[in-house]
Amino acid sequence: MELRYRGRVVSAAEVEFIRRLIRNNPGASRRALSKQLCEAWEWKQANGAVRDMVCRGLLLMLERAGQIELPAVRFVPPNPLVERTRPGPRLIDTSGLRASLRKIRPLEFSQVRRTAAEGLVNSLLERYHYLGYKQPVGEHLKYLVSTAGRPLACLAFSSAPRHLGPRDRFIGWSAEARKQNIQLIAYNNRFLILPWVEVSNLASHILSRMAKIVARDWERIYHHPIYLLETFIDPGRFRGSSYRAANWTLVGQTTGRGKDDRTHRANREVKQVLVRPLVVDFRRRLCG
Repeated sequence: MELRYRGRVVSAAEVEFIRRLIRNNPGASRRALSKQLCEAWEWKQANGAVRDMVCRGLLLMLERAGQIELPAVRFVPPNPLVERTRPGPRLIDTSGLRASLRKIRPLEFSQVRRTAAEGLVNSLLERYHYLGYKQPVGEHLKYLVSTAGRPLACLAFSSAPRHLGPRDRFIGWSAEARKQNIQLIAYNNRFLILPWVEVSNLASHILSRMAKIVARDWERIYHHPIYLLETFIDPGRFRGSSYRAANWTLVGQTTGRGKDDRTHRANREVKQVLVRPLVVDFRRRLCG
């Protein structure tokens, strides 16, 4: 029987190595075994951190296949995505702001993930974005845009969806290239101009500037570049004019079925897919 995990074939020799690792460490927890295996196989992320959760998934798959026997579970941590507290309201100036873009410049762009201002961005998205706030999984960055210390807008970027037909056809990459290079795309999952802010061309100005800012920060924090940005637009709510004005391109629309579809029938709203290349030769880099 051929064993595969995330597209990787697990050889008989590798299974036997894991068995020996478990036998030689009878008192080790599952977490400790996973970290030892990551070190032994040099299974690490681009930033040097071990791929602990991916490795634990492999161990669980092998146990369920009857290939290994793991030690008993010692601790089940709470799931922060299920049990977390929703972001609470924050006190900020909500008086109307009506001005020209020239009057409120210069704008301040702050990457707030893992800073004291992250809670403010979470709160604003939860309260004022029509989709609310959702904790991203994987690589992600969050931004607060302000003028003279007063918040104007929030943005969030995260890892790109693995399968997205219009984007994949636009790039023209193979399934293997997509699997290898999907981390080179970032997904703009939230963009909010606060409802009391009325500034002509503010949204497109922010989106234009964010292209360089997020590319720079992503490489600085995650130690790898990104070559394309993507987002979804709900055409029942928005026209996407600000994105188009900021050189984003409409490449198609979703099927409305979601990533876990089994019925091949639409079960959610159809969204338009827009992309923003960050380098001229993005296709060559993503297809390589």
